[in-house]
Amino acid sequence: MQEENKTALFENIPIPRAVAKLAVPTILSSLVMVIYNLADTYFVGMINDPIQNAAVTLAAPVLLAFNAVNNLFGVGTSSMMSRALGRKDYDTVYKSSAFGFYCALLSGLIFSLACTVFKTPLLRLLGADADTLAATSDYMMWTVNFGAVPAILNVVMAYMVRSEGSSLHASVGTMSGCLLNMILDPVFILPWGLNMGAAGAGLATFLSNCVAFLYFLVLVFVRRKKTFVCILPQKFCLRKEIVLGICGVGIPASIQNLLNVTGMTILNNFTAGFGADAVAAMGITQKINMVPMNIAMGLSQGIMPLVSYNYSSGNHRRMKDTILFTAKVCLGFIVVVVAGYYIGAGPLITMFMDNEVIVAYGSRFLRGFCIGLPFLCMDFLAVGVFQAVGMGKEALLFAIMRKILLEIPAIYILNTLFPLYGLAYTQFSAEVVLAAAAVIVLGRLFKRLEK
Repeated sequence: MQEENKTALFENIPIPRAVAKLAVPTILSSLVMVIYNLADTYFVGMINDPIQNAAVTLAAPVLLAFNAVNNLFGVGTSSMMSRALGRKDYDTVYKSSAFGFYCALLSGLIFSLACTVFKTPLLRLLGADADTLAATSDYMMWTVNFGAVPAILNVVMAYMVRSEGSSLHASVGTMSGCLLNMILDPVFILPWGLNMGAAGAGLATFLSNCVAFLYFLVLVFVRRKKTFVCILPQKFCLRKEIVLGICGVGIPASIQNLLNVTGMTILNNFTAGFGADAVAAMGITQKINMVPMNIAMGLSQGIMPLVSYNYSSGNHRRMKDTILFTAKVCLGFIVVVVAGYYIGAGPLITMFMDNEVIVAYGSRFLRGFCIGLPFLCMDFLAVGVFQAVGMGKEALLFAIMRKILLEIPAIYILNTLFPLYGLAYTQFSAEVVLAAAAVIVLGRLFKRLEK
């Protein structure tokens, strides 16, 4: 019965309902890290200390780097599991999930150790100076040095649970950590609580990730006779087709994220040259802009199991209709958000820090960032489809185009032409080109499948 219910979701349920069932919980899950950071930024901002707020901003690239591991073993394993489910190859599903889990665990331990050993040069690389070094180090101690393993594993396990159609369980797990973080933040950060500042934000995030990870461990144990997700050590293997299948999708997705980290680090370093107020404003802007970005990303990732399954089972018509329906929904939503952001930029920044200089910076930053969102939406959708059907090379090509060929050069050029404020338009300049390329490549994929 369990297998029939999952098959109905992928094969028979009307596309709008199937997309909603898979994508809504996934969108909520995608927003978790943003909400974590927004909560940190909001409550740290209540202290009205730009240095504490800048610390959270400067550490953001390292937290974003977690997604390199999440994408490698989360996106890669999820795609592999869904494609194997489409072929009814359940042994591969079990072994793929075990491989993804234990590789993510090992990667989290290595990540934590490396960031601890090389802490000082890492902080300098992130743009921390004499004023922000101590606060950034305190925040990273909890979120990275202690927190890398639970932060990575709870996201990877959410991907695996979602791959079999259980998006609601994946969302409950990640959202439980998010809600706890929002409760703990004011207690740990603000003067009426423990008054720990940025360090308190880091501690709240660490504890919340631990709770989310524990939820998934309990879920897999309780549903061990019903779920395809398996973390038994004896199921771990290095079978060639499993390793290549996961890495073929996961490595390009991981490289894409590492390039995002590189771009954010360069952007923050350029901004740091204009002072702590500019860094704090850029950080607030990035967090606000990441809300619709992650909704678009969650929608594209949410349909991945549906696209993967129908691609492998040969139901290409249902696959194509799913992609087109998702594109219409996503673009319609993003256009409304862009209008709201552009008109209400000032009040949105003021919500996080009522500082005249920071609001002035942030308003201009947000208006520049938001106009690139509709084009980013098409880019995310295309890359999600490439990952779902195993087109890792195309996903990697888009990642290289976005950062190395377009966005990073634009940072240097636009900052030279329009100091500081030109940085806000780098995303727009890159995504216009990528959106056009996405439409062309998806069109070619549809024609190839029709033949």
